[in-house]
Amino acid sequence: MVVLSSFPPPTEGIKLVQPNTGAFINTRDLGQGTLYIAESRVSWVSATSGQGFSLEYPHISLHAVSKDPSAFPQECLYLMLDSRLDEPDEALDNQDSEDEESETDMSEVRFIPEDRGLLDAMYHAMTICQTLHPDPNDSISDEGDFEDTEEGEYCLDGAETAENDHDNGEAENMESDMGQFEDADPEH
Repeated sequence: MVVLSSFPPPTEGIKLVQPNTGAFINTRDLGQGTLYIAESRVSWVSATSGQGFSLEYPHISLHAVSKDPSAFPQECLYLMLDSRLDEPDEALDNQDSEDEESETDMSEVRFIPEDRGLLDAMYHAMTICQTLHPDPNDSISDEGDFEDTEEGEYCLDGAETAENDHDNGEAENMESDMGQFEDADPEH
């Protein structure tokens, strides 16, 4: 559940501060406030009430600039979260249907800056900060073709073999193609 609460905005590792930014959680309009994109989290604080929320990067599954009016009527920075942020009215309804698996195990957050020209800067700041928090379940393996030998050295046996096979194939192709232009007319 998203709870708007009073808290100090981040003070360290801030990459972007964007005042006059609207915030939506799913379909709920939270009004205008200030967006803080910091290395540790994304925070938004309401300009009128001083209350806001923070999102940690590991819970942000996706961030993008949305310009499609059929998806949302305004251009925005779109975030998809890996968990449901219930709105107060929805919290009671969801308690009755907790056993059901559904698409509601995610939430959407949209930030709409007053100046739409700043969307790319907001996206870029999010991208930089998101890379500081890699997904531990990512499919990229650290082991790959490299085997640790001593610190700072790697054995590339598998990679060298593949490279040598590739070179031999190129040499054979070059030999077979050498005679293909023998009957061509000289341009002199």
